Amino acid sequence: MAGLIKREDIDEVRNRTDLREVVESYVTLKSAGIGSYKGLCPFHDERSPSFHIRPQLGTFHCFGCDESGDVIAFIQKMDHSSFTETVELLAARINYELHYEDGGPGPRREDYGKRQRLVDAHKVAEEFFRAQLATDEGAAGREFLAGRGFDPEVTAQFSVGYAPKGWDALLKHLRSKGFADDELKLTGMFSEGNRGIYDRFRGRVMWPIRDLSGATIGFGARKLYEDDQGPKYLNTPETGLYKKSQVLYGLDLAKKHISKSRQIVVVEGYTDVMACHLAGITTAVATCGTAFGTDHIKIARRLLQDDGTGGEVIFTFDGDAAGQKAALRAFEEDQRFIAQTYVCVEPSGADPCDLRLHRGDEAVRELIELKRPLFEFAIRAELKKFNLNTVEGRVQALRQTAPIVAQIKDSAIRPAYARELAGWLGMNNEDVNRSVGASIKRARLPKNAEQQLPSPAQGAEQPVAAPAFERPDHRDPVMRLERQALEVVIQQPQRLQDEQWQAFYEARFMAPAHAAVHDGIVAASSAGASATSWVEVIRDEVPEQLRSFVSELAVTSIPASDEHSLNRYCADIINGLIELQITHRKAELIGRLQRAEMEPEGEEYAQINRELMELEMRRRILRGT
Repeated sequence: MAGLIKREDIDEVRNRTDLREVVESYVTLKSAGIGSYKGLCPFHDERSPSFHIRPQLGTFHCFGCDESGDVIAFIQKMDHSSFTETVELLAARINYELHYEDGGPGPRREDYGKRQRLVDAHKVAEEFFRAQLATDEGAAGREFLAGRGFDPEVTAQFSVGYAPKGWDALLKHLRSKGFADDELKLTGMFSEGNRGIYDRFRGRVMWPIRDLSGATIGFGARKLYEDDQGPKYLNTPETGLYKKSQVLYGLDLAKKHISKSRQIVVVEGYTDVMACHLAGITTAVATCGTAFGTDHIKIARRLLQDDGTGGEVIFTFDGDAAGQKAALRAFEEDQRFIAQTYVCVEPSGADPCDLRLHRGDEAVRELIELKRPLFEFAIRAELKKFNLNTVEGRVQALRQTAPIVAQIKDSAIRPAYARELAGWLGMNNEDVNRSVGASIKRARLPKNAEQQLPSPAQGAEQPVAAPAFERPDHRDPVMRLERQALEVVIQQPQRLQDEQWQAFYEARFMAPAHAAVHDGIVAASSAGASATSWVEVIRDEVPEQLRSFVSELAVTSIPASDEHSLNRYCADIINGLIELQITHRKAELIGRLQRAEMEPEGEEYAQINRELMELEMRRRILRGT
């Protein structure tokens, strides 16, 4: 087994890997100033983007949850992989050969970490299924797909395949490629019986399910034969790779279109995704055997840049009772979005695939264009349950729909829907507003009662340890200037002149956290850290509690719109730091001068005055006066 990866190879992999390219496989980014980008954090749910990266420094930091680090740390956190697995994965990505401390060549392709082995097995399986679709037995799969309006060119575009009827066709194929049974058991592609493992998918059309990076991590399978006793659709079970609540079919194809158009269309099946994309609705995705839930919302919001500046989420459901129920479930999750949410329900019950097959691409596009606000749909769905021609029916309907309106968190939209509801019910606005207001109060009671309970952290038996470094209060002008100076030196070290570096080395920082980071920068500079490893070396030099703070300083946006303004800003901040040091030194000297006034003719008195004059001259030069 190979030893540790050589440090210089780790640095080379980190330096050669484009952090922005890697992060954009998971998060939609937009510019946040020169060389800086921001997006919704992939590590916690948020409404405003607080996740920042600075590619030229190879650093990310979230101002919301405090996660930070380099590209290796990012992949580790996203994919739950070990450090060695991550470096090997990134090395393979850039075709870089790693070297190990024991002189060995490191793992072969088939000897990568467990996660990579699972990914490789799925890639081989996908290729196998695609090849099987072209065989004589695969004719049943081709006929099914053709009957849904998909020719061989389309099936190849979506990598659709076919699983043979036998019990071990895929098993034999993967064994022949060097995969051991213990590995294959972890893929979810096999079931286990008394005689060992056997193919889980048999005699079915196969759709590869991919993660955001485009790697196949599972499969969806549709049965073809009447003697198949299994369910109509069968998906990969939960595995180390495949979490059904965290994947969306078609997302690898749709992610760029979603982030560009600020729209996501959620349909119900694999063929619906295919039909939508072929009809020009390239933002369509589908859940995989589960309802659209909280984890799906987190993924969608990151791609939509769901920060209150636009965007829309469109759900499509069948017109039957099950479709209506699914739409109402979506309403329950709606307000996790800031984007406007809509629903499309085809009255005839046709799904997008049926629409395209019988009425063409235009019918699919019309279905999406005729979207209705989800609030309206949820309210009207409830109203249909009551006889609105009677007083009793209208009162009962109001009791059921007022809580729906009360759930609307947007204070601008809620009154508008209250007025709409009054019109639909044929009641006056005051009665409806009163009922909505009462529902709001009832909804708040449990929350208020819960907030009054003391939290465990407030108990006397659970003292909370004070942090080693208090966070500096940047409302203080001195603290703010110190922080800005650290930001400049960490982000733009190449812009400092020799005399500015010397002044920075000698600077005294008042905040302990700032002083510790200053010491880390001096140490990194003394160690000759390269431009690409600059931030990481600083992070290594500071106390562990401050490593996230260093990443925060490295990605904080500098207020400059072009190179000229950036140069001016950096110079002004460093000059400001130097002037601050002059102010500190003058204060010390004035104190000494006051103590030396007892002997005004003495040498110390004269020396202090000379230094004060020199400091004042230096301050004037900095100010250009």
